[in-house]
Amino acid sequence: MTATAPPFGPSPTRRPLAAVALLAALISLLFGLVLAGASPASAHAALTGSDPQDGAVVATAPKEVTLTFSEQIAMGEDSIRVLDPSGKRADTGAPRDLQSGAVQYGITLHGGLPDGTYTVAWQAVSADSHPVSGAFTFSIGAPSQTSVALPSDEAGGGLVGTLYDIARYAAYAGFILLAGGSAFVLACWQRGAGARPMQRLVVRGWVTLTAATLVMLLLRSPYTGSGKLADAFDLDGLQTVLDTKPGAALVSRLLLLGASALFIAVLFGAYAKREDEKEKQDLTFGLAVGGTVIAAGIAGTWALAEHASTGIQPGIAMPVDVLHLLAVAAWLGGLAALLVALYRTPDITSGAVRRFSRMAFGSVLVLTATGLYQSWRQVGSWSALTDTRYGQLLLIKVALVAVLVGVAWISRRWTGRLAGNGDRAEAGTESPAAEAESPGAGDETESPSVGAGTESPATGDTEEVGPERAAQLTRQRAALTATKEKRARDADPDRAGLRRSVMVETGIAVVLLAVTTVLTSTEPGRTEEEAARSNSAAAAPVTSGQINLSLPFDTGGRNGKGTVRLDIAPGGTGSNGVHVWVDGPGSRPMDIPEVKLAFTLESKDIGPLPVVPDRLTAGHWTAGGVQIPMAGDWKVTVTVRTSDIDQTTVDKNVKIG
Repeated sequence: MTATAPPFGPSPTRRPLAAVALLAALISLLFGLVLAGASPASAHAALTGSDPQDGAVVATAPKEVTLTFSEQIAMGEDSIRVLDPSGKRADTGAPRDLQSGAVQYGITLHGGLPDGTYTVAWQAVSADSHPVSGAFTFSIGAPSQTSVALPSDEAGGGLVGTLYDIARYAAYAGFILLAGGSAFVLACWQRGAGARPMQRLVVRGWVTLTAATLVMLLLRSPYTGSGKLADAFDLDGLQTVLDTKPGAALVSRLLLLGASALFIAVLFGAYAKREDEKEKQDLTFGLAVGGTVIAAGIAGTWALAEHASTGIQPGIAMPVDVLHLLAVAAWLGGLAALLVALYRTPDITSGAVRRFSRMAFGSVLVLTATGLYQSWRQVGSWSALTDTRYGQLLLIKVALVAVLVGVAWISRRWTGRLAGNGDRAEAGTESPAAEAESPGAGDETESPSVGAGTESPATGDTEEVGPERAAQLTRQRAALTATKEKRARDADPDRAGLRRSVMVETGIAVVLLAVTTVLTSTEPGRTEEEAARSNSAAAAPVTSGQINLSLPFDTGGRNGKGTVRLDIAPGGTGSNGVHVWVDGPGSRPMDIPEVKLAFTLESKDIGPLPVVPDRLTAGHWTAGGVQIPMAGDWKVTVTVRTSDIDQTTVDKNVKIG
């Protein structure tokens, strides 16, 4: 629930809709201004190039295979494997860095490799802690059958990946309940520190976050490696995890959770029992400062190991990410605390609800500003916002936030009505519904003393009872009083309306948290587009349409002028068919002794690859199975001989693939 400016205009039903529309328009405008000036950033590593390239056919076996990524990755001894057509290893060992910055890696191949199709499979951990993997093929001499099946599952999948994702969601949920529930008590409803439902909410958040962090620490090794659940208890794997940035972040989170346990003990112990207002005010300030430091530290463990720590402006992105998580916790965690207070506690005041409304409004402002900055870093363009999975999830998240803010406006209306009734109650005026539904609410509810004369709740007679009977009567009267109070609260339409709207807000918040969790493990749209552009420019489609060329020539001899026409189909990498026509003056077929072709890719020092076509008829030659190993700007050279001594060579550049 969030607060807003004071109401204005004549119609109270139109104000929430107008505010939601205004907020949506503002968000759209800010998105436009931010994304219009976005520049490439880096996060979630993607393969941007390789040598040989995917699908390439090379004439001779390369000495090594190189892979280029969009960012630095963590490589192990088995991170890159090159397999021959029979599935055996064709490489000599562990990959190595080929340049400073460690974005290009190479692995040496065995000498004397036979012709055929080879598979390159790789798996690593990107700088934002997420496992990445992939595979591609290249051929030596000519493509062949291979027994190697390209892996269809991505790294971090399977049962281990599912459990890790559940733990990640639980960790976010636990942090929100822990930090948001504590903030609600300190900033909005200090009397709630003594309420058992509020205590249980915050403690359960702490337990959930602690358990989820331990599970993530144990699953980290199989999640980024073998994918086998049994490896969760491998001590060597755990030691390897502790030496990584994500492992250090998880351990730091556990240490901070130890400090937060002390914070909880003070909040619900000494603080809840403190009666002196001056001392309680000082303790409130100390707990607020200490709790903020601990919460920021825990939020920082996410910023340290995930998207915010990589790419452009990490020095700005990490503090922004911490602010974003704190705002989420204050809003959604406070919302959960308010829901518990409305349903489980009898004495939540309208003042506490108003204070949370103001806190939530401030959280929404922080979320808007930090969310826009994060979107600029991770999306980068309008096309990525609509054409990538990350961008689509982000749009869903923005829509959920807009709906959540809209429901919050409705909650604010109920808050205003509840506050008005609360003010009247303080002045001595009670609502008719409460009077009708709670007769006897002001009856005597004191517990009888042991052995004293006690009034029977059934007959009203006074009788001498023993201690056990007195205790039983005390419990009965407490239950009766609680029932009357609950009946009175349920009869209050303003309180009931607020509970319903807050319940809807909480349901939307649960879905929003799920989308956010998936978003943190999804490859950012900017990186996905960058990788797609690199791969499309380098790795070549199998077909790209027939190529037609026309090259005039003049051998200098008698009848030495004419035109060579070439058709190359399908005009892409791999196998192609070539037809050559030689036309003389008047476009008549020209019967000449010889025609030869050659293909050269000068940018990669490939070629010339010679082609000698066969004569079909006068002026028409053809060649089949012409291999184009990779995409690029190829120079096509045609040698025409019109007599024993008259010969010329013409060429033309053409983009293939």
